[in-house]
Amino acid sequence: MTSGPQLSLESAGETATSIPRHLRYTWDHEWLVVDEGNATVGITAFAAKALGDVVGLRLPAVGSWVEAGESCGQIQSRTAVSVLYAPASGPVLEVNPVLADDPGVVNAAPYTGGWLFRLRVENIAGALTPDAYAAHCAHTRGDRR
Repeated sequence: MTSGPQLSLESAGETATSIPRHLRYTWDHEWLVVDEGNATVGITAFAAKALGDVVGLRLPAVGSWVEAGESCGQIQSRTAVSVLYAPASGPVLEVNPVLADDPGVVNAAPYTGGWLFRLRVENIAGALTPDAYAAHCAHTRGDRR
């Protein structure tokens, strides 16, 4: 997820201890959790706060293939449109149906009800541990891309 405004970890409402420990993260502020070969994907609280109010989403279609590190959708806020990057490669199994009617759930519950899509994992590239992600957020000064 690439966005315009940059925040410190604390101003985003997240601290190293509040970052969920069971998830893995990307440099672009997506998260994933893998269970029995399937991954659930979302954006972090850091990203949701940086974006502001999410008003629209373009998510990958069920059955489409996403490639780790490649663009797979967009997140629209009141002030910006940001690219969503796939944290893993594989076919999309499901998109979160709640978000079609209420994309703001991404802001309200980024790690639970605001998940974006699920995929069958074929490859994960460069996933960060919670500690590495916290360090990345603490030192973020613009986008890596």
